[in-house]
Amino acid sequence: MGASLHGVSAVMPLGVAAGAVLAGTLLQLQQPRLLAPPERQALLAAALLLLLLAWASGRIRGGRRCWLQRLGALALAPVALLLTDLRAEAGLRDRLDPALQDRLVQVEGVIVGLPVWREGAWRGQIEVERAGWPGTLSGARVAAAPEPVPLVLPRRLQVFWGESGLSGPPPRAGAPRAGQRWRLALRLRPVEAPAPLHGPDLALRALEEGLGGQGRVVQRRGVAADRPVLLAETGQARIDRWRQDRREHLFSVLGERPAAGVIAGLSLGDQSAIEREDWALFRLAGLSHLMAISGLHVTMFAWLAGVLIALLWRHGPGPGLMLICPAPRAARLGGMLAALGYALLSGWGVPAQRTVLMLATVALLREGARDWPMPRLLALVAAVVALADPWALLQPGFWLSFVAVALLIASEPPGARMRTRPAQQPGAAWLRESLRALLRSQWVATLGLAPWTLLFFQQISLVGLPANLVAIPLITLVVTPLALLGLLLEPLWLPAVWAIDLLRLMLEPLLAWPGAAWSPAAAPVWAQALGLAAAVLLTLPWPWALRLLAVPMLLPLLWPALERPQPGHFELIVPDVGQGHAVLVRTAGHDLLHDTGPAYGRQGEAGDAGERVLLPLLRRLGVRELDHLVLSHRDSDHSGGAASLLAALPVRLMHSSLEPGHALRGRPAG
Repeated sequence: MGASLHGVSAVMPLGVAAGAVLAGTLLQLQQPRLLAPPERQALLAAALLLLLLAWASGRIRGGRRCWLQRLGALALAPVALLLTDLRAEAGLRDRLDPALQDRLVQVEGVIVGLPVWREGAWRGQIEVERAGWPGTLSGARVAAAPEPVPLVLPRRLQVFWGESGLSGPPPRAGAPRAGQRWRLALRLRPVEAPAPLHGPDLALRALEEGLGGQGRVVQRRGVAADRPVLLAETGQARIDRWRQDRREHLFSVLGERPAAGVIAGLSLGDQSAIEREDWALFRLAGLSHLMAISGLHVTMFAWLAGVLIALLWRHGPGPGLMLICPAPRAARLGGMLAALGYALLSGWGVPAQRTVLMLATVALLREGARDWPMPRLLALVAAVVALADPWALLQPGFWLSFVAVALLIASEPPGARMRTRPAQQPGAAWLRESLRALLRSQWVATLGLAPWTLLFFQQISLVGLPANLVAIPLITLVVTPLALLGLLLEPLWLPAVWAIDLLRLMLEPLLAWPGAAWSPAAAPVWAQALGLAAAVLLTLPWPWALRLLAVPMLLPLLWPALERPQPGHFELIVPDVGQGHAVLVRTAGHDLLHDTGPAYGRQGEAGDAGERVLLPLLRRLGVRELDHLVLSHRDSDHSGGAASLLAALPVRLMHSSLEPGHALRGRPAG
């Protein structure tokens, strides 16, 4: 890999090539439509012309050769744009035909992934093998022929199965299990994805996961052909089946402890096991990134595995291993394989895939004889990720990861890399240096990423620095290893539970502070750019007289001027909440919200418009409290988001037609 890259760099500069890949991918992701065939042909012709110039540069000497090489590297921009466009077309083609919405069909397929029990219903994914109109697959046609709509279904569907709103543990009998082939009657719908403001983009998530639609299992009264039928145990999805078995065993051992969900999330990738109240707690403390299988966990697991392998390699039974393979190479490759295994056992989620790809790229680059400068290494890794997963560039986690590493490199004091090696230092001095480095890195990450966090999430945790100082080592070095080892030796789950409970006790006094989180209104683009520049200035190893100039640069981002309608005028905003209704009316001094949109799913098992759409919108506008909340009636598509809204935001006065005794009438606001 290293030798081949040296050969490529002789024709085109790798830094320019990596930038071209990122630029081409980003340019396509900003397009409102797919490219037309003539546009694709023009891009291909431009790429071929630039590559021809790069090839011709081998016959030229001097400065012109360098410029031709850079032009050749730019050929990767139209190539990346074209590849991203073709992948987007393939993903959008595998979507549910709108003509099939709300149609009842019968499908046969294999359960894949990890079926999740939430709010009284199973939610999972099925790989569709056969599809037909009601009763056709079972040989008993039960309905009149529908209109002539071609029955072509997406390759993979998300399935909701059961009566939502029930409580209690998941049933054992008749539950779907990974690797089983079932025949199901489904009512089809597209993926519910209202246009996001600062919430999760469900349409993008569906595109990344290859989900083309969703269906709810239906069993009409008196129609035997609708009954779900288990057809076979296929032996497929073995890893997912093992994960499902271990999850059930975990909850049978730990019971209903709140920490059990966190352990299931960290070891098996089942984020749905973490309760909403816990997610809210961790989000307020700025710890959400630690409670899911993220790049941090996979990287730390690879690092720990590499350290252990290096120790065993050096102090093993004899020097034979060192002669076959040097210890650094064994640690690097062993850590990469450990990361791959962890990612597979935790569900092979998109963030874990991305991290494994990044680690593999770094490991392969390090195999060469060249000592890659860190900025160029980061650029190459980012380009590889963009080619493999272009949708990563739309994810906040991608940018936060690379920006954090870049800031840590840029903020490193001069001569920091020349410090005495830990093996040559006394234990106390090494510990002191390690603690100082940990504090510096956490300080740099907290300050440097704060404007980016505001940009992506419209909220920052003001207690994030002390919370992360405790939580990062506790979760990554104690809880996660114990949770993983507990899959093989279950008594180790108990100390993991104690560690999580200890973290909760330490977070309570921090989160009791009224200003634990800050959610300013959305700032204009110029203020966002100024804030990002200020974050870089704060973290650079320059004199504090210069670095303190960042404080006034941050003020427009942290306290932006609020734009409100002029007196005598009003502003009416109708957000996209999906199939439902919500209208925000703003005047010079008041805010009124009429209805709160739907709950997604029968009983809100997929969230609601209040938390996913309305709260991000209100935070973006700088609305700290509502003057009036009007609920026209109790139907879910009008009041489904009210509970989440009332729990998060003060409401001065609520008007409704809800009957006396309704749960929302007596619910405290804010």
